[in-house]
Amino acid sequence: MAGDGMDATQDRMTRRARMATAAQFLTNGALFANLAPRLPEIKTDLALSNTTYGIVVAAFPAGALAAGLTAGALIRRFTSARMALAGTAGIAVMTAVAAVSPSAVLVAVALFLGGACDAITDVAQNTQGLRVQRSYGRSIINSLHAIWSIGAVLGSAMAAAAIALAVPREIHLAVTAVLFTAVAAVGYRFLLKGSDADGEETAAAARAGGAGRRVYGILVLLVLLAMAGAVVEDAGSSWATLYLRDDLGAAGAVAVLGYIALLSFQFVGRMVGDRVVDRFGERAVARAGGLIVTIGMGAALLFPSVPSTIAGFAAAGIGIATVIPAAMHGADRLPGLRPGSGLTVVAWLMRVGFVGAPPLVGALSDATSLRAALLIVPVVGLVVVAASGALSGRRSPVR
Repeated sequence: MAGDGMDATQDRMTRRARMATAAQFLTNGALFANLAPRLPEIKTDLALSNTTYGIVVAAFPAGALAAGLTAGALIRRFTSARMALAGTAGIAVMTAVAAVSPSAVLVAVALFLGGACDAITDVAQNTQGLRVQRSYGRSIINSLHAIWSIGAVLGSAMAAAAIALAVPREIHLAVTAVLFTAVAAVGYRFLLKGSDADGEETAAAARAGGAGRRVYGILVLLVLLAMAGAVVEDAGSSWATLYLRDDLGAAGAVAVLGYIALLSFQFVGRMVGDRVVDRFGERAVARAGGLIVTIGMGAALLFPSVPSTIAGFAAAGIGIATVIPAAMHGADRLPGLRPGSGLTVVAWLMRVGFVGAPPLVGALSDATSLRAALLIVPVVGLVVVAASGALSGRRSPVR
């Protein structure tokens, strides 16, 4: 009876921890998504060229790239629960500061610091999520990333409503900063506390010895997959609204629908992702998704209109839905690496996609057109098809 009581208590703690981790993913998705649709306003107000705008937007992932490798050490020192909350609060403050900054340099500084906080939050919440997943004994990581997508859809919808109602962005983003920091703070109470290290995994890694060339080769492909996901997500957050508004003449509130479509269909893909991956394997799902991205966005760019472009971003969202979770899951399971090392490397180098994509697309659009520059999205879909061989052919048992 006592054992049954302990099991029930453990189950209750695990369920609460899953809900609390989901709250961290929700706030992480919502905070930047509230800012992203208002970035074109900042571009207009500060009279930025496409190239300068791309560089300013890239400051967020640049900050994440700069801070990414500190995440593991900070989490080992302070735990994933504490760093998830601290990072969330940092993102909230910096997005609010970016909204009121009077120059491109100050906007870039705020985004850089916000990105640094985001990198730490990203690794911390995924560490917490994979820890909860081990307690469940089955996959839940795609559903947690689906909650991130819900947060991003919620944030972008809040931004669309604020734009439609002519709410000043400084008020809008100050309110969201307070709101989502409070959500994260409440959720923190129920996260799994204490060390995130798994004693059995640490011992297994020590017995496995160093990773060989094959392991590092797989890690490179997993990084490419994560970067591909980053490039597609950036196309939605940085350029979808601008392209629909300036190139296709959509009204401000309608132009946001490209980004919302990407996030909404990404959410759908992640909600069904665990079941689909269990049946067909991560490799097959990623390959099919890469083809959907290539065909969907390729057709939208070949036959440009507001409806076709929104549909194209929707295809990109569902096509890329499981790629980043699969890459993180694969990296976390690589033999011969210290626990958490593969996840940290993938999460860190994924940021290269976020850093490189905005200035690249900006420069290409200034040299040609934004429509031509967005061809990077269908090309990235082909990269996913090519690199998906690094993923498992069938669902491996959860450790």
